[in-house]
Amino acid sequence: MADASLRVEVKDAVATVLIDRPERKNALSVAVANGLADAWERIEADPAIRVAILTSSDCGIFSAGLDLKEAQEIAAREGVDILSKMRDPFHDIMRNVSKPIIAAMTGSLMAGGMMLALNCDLRVGLAGTKAGITEVKVGRGSPWAAPALSMLPQPILMEMLLTGELMPIEALHHYGFTNYIEKTPDAVRARARLLADRIVAGAPLSVKAAKASLRATMDLGCSAGIEEGKRLHAEVYASLDAIEGPKAFAEKRLPVWQGR
Repeated sequence: MADASLRVEVKDAVATVLIDRPERKNALSVAVANGLADAWERIEADPAIRVAILTSSDCGIFSAGLDLKEAQEIAAREGVDILSKMRDPFHDIMRNVSKPIIAAMTGSLMAGGMMLALNCDLRVGLAGTKAGITEVKVGRGSPWAAPALSMLPQPILMEMLLTGELMPIEALHHYGFTNYIEKTPDAVRARARLLADRIVAGAPLSVKAAKASLRATMDLGCSAGIEEGKRLHAEVYASLDAIEGPKAFAEKRLPVWQGR
């Protein structure tokens, strides 16, 4: 990436996106936000990438969200809000990536850090950390929090939104927000990589359609989501991989996916 505070590495079909601003609690500067938009576009366009992992440098904080210091500097210098400097301020590009994204949350997360986690499909947390939506404490907004309603009970989410208080990751795990909680940052990243490798082992078209159909159900509701899921899976059932899967099973060997 052009900015040193964001790095993207690709290995064995897995792209690891790492926010590297430990001195600023991995906060989202304009450069990082725009770099993330570039990264998601690259990941979406590259057929060699099957899964992405989003993580950050170890400092106790996965991401503190918007860089409020930079926001103040921009407002004082130019009289505009920092979001006007970001080409995708609410990270819609990330949310629309068709490939699975795993959050390897190696610290506490709040505000925009929580937004990034919500935009991921799987989440691995770090024991002893906290998470929250803290915008009411700093006069910012959280329109991006709406998807959390399908991940957390409404009273819990409302408490987070209205009070801005952080909650233990263990409590959120109890409600189903995270897939796993690990004891160390390295273990968090290792778990995320294990999940990514397992996804890569699956049939590419099936993985893509599975994510798309579940997201469609979240947006459309159950009945409409099922119908949209049938449409999305038509390509899967008509693919060469749909023949290869049962053939490999019958021959007691690993399938060789072609993604078509």
